[in-house]
Amino acid sequence: MTKNNQAVLDATDIYYKQFNEQIRALVREGKTEFILNNVNGQRYIATGLEGEYKFVINGVPGQDLAAFTRGSIIRVNGNVQDGVGNTMDDGKIVVDGMGGDVVGYAMRGGKIYIRTDVGYRVGIHMKSYLDKQPTIVIGGKAGDFLGEYMAGGIILLLGMFSDKPDAPITGRSLGTGMHGGVIYIRGEVPEHQLGPGLRSRPVDTADMKVLEEIVRDYADELGLDAEEILSESFTKVRPFSHRPYGNMYVPT
Repeated sequence: MTKNNQAVLDATDIYYKQFNEQIRALVREGKTEFILNNVNGQRYIATGLEGEYKFVINGVPGQDLAAFTRGSIIRVNGNVQDGVGNTMDDGKIVVDGMGGDVVGYAMRGGKIYIRTDVGYRVGIHMKSYLDKQPTIVIGGKAGDFLGEYMAGGIILLLGMFSDKPDAPITGRSLGTGMHGGVIYIRGEVPEHQLGPGLRSRPVDTADMKVLEEIVRDYADELGLDAEEILSESFTKVRPFSHRPYGNMYVPT
């Protein structure tokens, strides 16, 4: 079913390749807004699209949702699997649920907002690109290796909206190999959970200006109370050096 520039598709029992072919055909016809119903594991939705396309996804999309996207605005009413926003260049992804592993792998622009928990290695190889500052906000808790090898951008971990009340806010080896960017934690993070070469400290006034802008946008997208989120103190995690392994390799 289509209306003006909008298309409504039902993903029930459709293999991911055929489903994406349907979307691409409608893009070629000039459709820019999509409502995708009954999505159940279909991979690669919106991957590689360039432009201001809008998606509302009802269900659970499969791996690599919006990989390599440049400008798409995507809302998922449900959970997502692994690799959301893989190498994303621009746009916004809002997930009203949980995220899988490697959310935002190597993303270099845009925003990813997750309401609750995420898996392992979220933000791995994240980087800034030209004037772009990629941002990931996690409302719940994160697994091991959050921000691994991070080279730029912002990760904000709130720890508020989690299905794991007894788990620490983040897993082991936070920021292992991190050499750029910043990770903000609502509250504190134990030193033993930090990867080598990192330091944590309270945020300053400049940090709070950045955080306020991010939190207000995140809260607006997900219907949350920004003031409640901002009522707690925040911790900033950054590397000591931009070359964390520089002393490990000695020329012969």
